[in-house]
Parts: sequence; C-alpha cells; structure tokens
Amino acid sequence: MPQSVKVALLGCGTVGSEVVRLLHEQEDDLTARIGAPLELVGIAVRRPGRTRDLPVPESLFTTDALGLVKRDDVDVVVEVVGGIEPARTWLLEALHGGKSVVTANKALLGEDGATLHKAAADAGADLYYEASVAGAIPLLRPLRDSLHGDRITRVTGIVNGTTNFILSSMDATGAGFAEALEEATALGYAEADPTADVEGFDAAAKAAILASMAFHTRVTAADVYREGITEVTAADVASAKAMGCTIKLLCIATKQDGAVSVRVHPAMIPRTHPLAGVGDAFNAVFVEAEAAGQLMFYGRGAGGAPTASAVLGDIVAVSRNRLAGTHAASESAYADLPIAPIGDVLTRYHISLDVADKAGVLAAVAGVFAKHGVSIATVNQSGRGNQAVLVIVTHAAPDRALAATVAELRALDIVRAVASVLRVEGE
Repeated sequence: MPQSVKVALLGCGTVGSEVVRLLHEQEDDLTARIGAPLELVGIAVRRPGRTRDLPVPESLFTTDALGLVKRDDVDVVVEVVGGIEPARTWLLEALHGGKSVVTANKALLGEDGATLHKAAADAGADLYYEASVAGAIPLLRPLRDSLHGDRITRVTGIVNGTTNFILSSMDATGAGFAEALEEATALGYAEADPTADVEGFDAAAKAAILASMAFHTRVTAADVYREGITEVTAADVASAKAMGCTIKLLCIATKQDGAVSVRVHPAMIPRTHPLAGVGDAFNAVFVEAEAAGQLMFYGRGAGGAPTASAVLGDIVAVSRNRLAGTHAASESAYADLPIAPIGDVLTRYHISLDVADKAGVLAAVAGVFAKHGVSIATVNQSGRGNQAVLVIVTHAAPDRALAATVAELRALDIVRAVASVLRVEGE
C-alpha cells in the first residue's frame, strides 16, 4: 500500500472537530476508498491548551498555521476557519507549494475565488470546496461535473439555514421577525451577531460561487444584488398566505440574453413550488438546464457533521488524485459573460399601499403603473378610512421600471405609506 496522505487541518471549531472525529471513526473505510491511509499531521488553532474531547494527541495542536502549511511533509491542507485573512494567505501558500486544498470558506471564495483558482492552476494543484455551499448537499460537483455537458439557464436556491428557519417560523406561527430571530438564537440556529445571515451577505457569497460554476463566468459577491429579511413583517407573511404563497430568502442566478444576473432577496413563491416546502434550517437548490430539465438538491445546509461530511468527500477526492499523480480540471470561466444589473432583471412585485379612502385613488395609482409600462395583474383593497390598504401584484417587468413605479407612488398625496414591497417569483 502507498505511504499515507498527510493532512494539515486549519481550524478545530464545530466543523474542524467533526472532521477530526470522522477521520478517526472512518479510518479503515477511508483508507480502502483512497488506497492509502490518511494521516493528520497538524491542527492549527488559536488556543492550543483548550480542553478538547478528540481522539488525537495534544502534540498535533499548534498556533503557527502558516508554519504548518509550509511543512514539506504536508500533502493536503484543509481550511475550516473562515473569513478573508489570514485564510487567503494560508491557502495561497499551500497552493503555491503544490499542496491540495480543501476549504469550506464561502466568504473568501465569493470575494476572491479567481486568485485561488489561478494559484491552483499555476501549481497544478487541486482546489475543492464542496462544503462552501449548502453543507452536506452534493451540489457543486454535480454542477461542475455531471452537468458539464449541459447548459444551465437558472439556479434558484435557499442557501442560508438561519434565514430559512426564521421565515419558516414566521409562516407557521404568525410571529414577527424579532420574535422569530430570538427563537433561532435560543435554538442555536443564529449567531450572537446574525448580520451576515439576516442581511444576506452569507447567501450572496454562496450565490456568487453557484453562478460562477453554473455559467462559466467569474462572479464575485460584489456582483450580487443583495437584500436581507429584516424588513419582512408578519403582515407580509399573512399577505403571502392569502395569495397561496410563502416567503423565502432566495438566491437567484440566471443567464439570459448573453448576460448573467445574480441576486439575493426575500421573495414570495407559490406553495406549489418545490422550494416552498423547504422548512426549518434546511437548504435546497433548484437547477434548470436545457437538456436535463429541472433538478432539485435538498438537505442539511449547515452544522458540524453535515459540513464535515462534505469536507471529507473532498479530502478523499484530492487524495485519490494525488496518489494517481493527477489533479482536477481548473476553473471554467471561458464564457466571461457580463453581469446584468438588477434593473435589467424581469420580476414581479407585490406592493402594499396605505391609501386615502376616497374616489379616484385606484385610477391615480393605476396611472403611475401605466406611466412606467408596468402591467397590473391583481388589485385588492381592504379596510376603510385610515385603515384602507391597497395590495397590487404586477405582471413581469424590468426591476428598474418597478422600482421607479414604487418611488413615484411614495410621492403621491393619496398614498400615506408604501407599507411593503416584495418580489414575486415562480409560476
């Protein structure tokens, strides 16, 4: 049997600890699958003296991550620390040294994946990152390999478990955002500072990774239009229910008219849509391709064990490649399509207006929509006097025209307030 494949692990938190446990528990199986044993030769941590219930000697722990990466005997570097720096420095050092890299770092890949891919290609090294999007769900490899002979036209996904739990709770209980967030925090689904999740930054990084792979075009998180869920109200959820819809934070990447559009925002989708039934902290991604048609990938998108499962899958793949003296194909960005601004995207709006209850209101409002070339699909008025509410759902129109319509509605004397604006997706 060939000599062992030596692995350096950067980070030993929730995910890193599970990686260590699985390496130990599945040692024999992994050896059989790879054709050589995996040997963990070092674990970089911030606090090496911390008590950890792990089946490895304390001598493996070090605070010198860069020194560990530079070791000549390291074959594979696994990074589960997250963030931009110093992770980028560590991984570039590993790749420049010809070492294979496995990472779960969606923030770094979403911001500067191109630099990592170039370093891997220049060195003839592997860069794998299945765990960076949707945890344990096998998603990136099917996009990269299984669907490589097809043309993907659209990717729609729920890729953040925290926001999906919050919106699912609001839908089930009628609670407001603050109450649902408090529940998510108490159950461990939300961080103490949930900004990255609830404001859509986490989903935007993942959307960039998905779009880059699906459309063979370099997309960064900065290219992604982003809105979070903090403005979604219990009234919005109730209104969605009345329409036979539910609200989800979606990442949507499309290719149309020679350009790519990528966006993250809350949207109403029909309860008949495959993504509507994805509840709790689960993730799901809906892929549409010309030949394959519609495909759905579903499962746990976060957590130590699910994410570690994806990390180990990548470790097996890069270790096999290393033993065979080969490496995976480099980044596919040949299409180099332009990124369409959000204003060019066709979508539908659900608009709730607090209006004066008097004659001529509907005509005035309809005139604003007509001025901007936006067709109205449905109108519903409820309440009277100071409680009068006008709910309008549009037909598909460029987002630019819809946004301009809303801006002009805000200025009308007969409109006391634009209570909410939500996009509507799905058939």
